[in-house]
Amino acid sequence: MFGLFKNIVFLAWLLGALASLSIGLTWWSLQLTASVARLTTEATATALKHRKEISRAVAKTKAKARLKQTLVMVPIAGIAAAAYFEEQDYQEWKQQNPNGNRQDYACEIAVFSAEVLDDSLREILGRLTPSEERLTDHIAKCNTQQ
Repeated sequence: MFGLFKNIVFLAWLLGALASLSIGLTWWSLQLTASVARLTTEATATALKHRKEISRAVAKTKAKARLKQTLVMVPIAGIAAAAYFEEQDYQEWKQQNPNGNRQDYACEIAVFSAEVLDDSLREILGRLTPSEERLTDHIAKCNTQQ
């Protein structure tokens, strides 16, 4: 009878140990699952955050590149616009002077520009105007060609 009692106690202890071990491992497994879920969520959030930061950095770099392109284009656009307006002025001048050519137009513009420049410089700078020789030297060359 003592052997039977000893076997029953041993089986009860084994059953209790296995049950507590099973409960403990289940609890540990649930904690690890929750921890994995939390870490996965954090990793996903971090990945999204970094993805947003990376896309923001890429967008910023692209914006800088567009700005540089725009700054490069502005002088070209300005030159193109100036050439267009100059051609419009030449066509108007050509209607008034049908026998004139581009050189005559350039000389006439140079004369007017020199006069306007001279007046502006006298008005703004007073004493610091360029010499009369310098301004009229180019005009004399134009007058000899006509």
